Amino acid sequence: MTNSCPPPRLPKGTDRHDAVNYTPYPSNIPRARRRVAQLVVDWGHPGVAGDAALLASELCTNALLHGCLRDRLFRVETSLTGYALRVAVTDPRGERLPYPHAPVADDQFGRGLLIVRTLANRWAVEKLTVGKTVWAEMDMPGGLDT
Repeated sequence: MTNSCPPPRLPKGTDRHDAVNYTPYPSNIPRARRRVAQLVVDWGHPGVAGDAALLASELCTNALLHGCLRDRLFRVETSLTGYALRVAVTDPRGERLPYPHAPVADDQFGRGLLIVRTLANRWAVEKLTVGKTVWAEMDMPGGLDT
């Protein structure tokens, strides 16, 4: 395995941060989801752990389906500032940018970014030299637990 993810760049004003690299296998999506949920609970916001886990799950699924390459890792970063919780997923395929679209009723796929847009206050894509990062933020009243 080669690490295609750049070193983590902490968002300005980050108070809590976690970054984990995963191999591009479906079994790592629930691992990432559980980790994000546990971090949010540990950081004092159990009420939003489910939404944060769902954001992580959708972003990881998109990375796995559209952004990962064999033998290249993807990264999940979770950070908490005084005002927002951010979940960011970095994958090695910068040429495959996500875009939301309206799925037809019987479409099997295509709802992930709609879920992200519904749960997050902000989301965006950052193109990197190699790859891209898709992030979503939820506003956090009260910010940190301390």
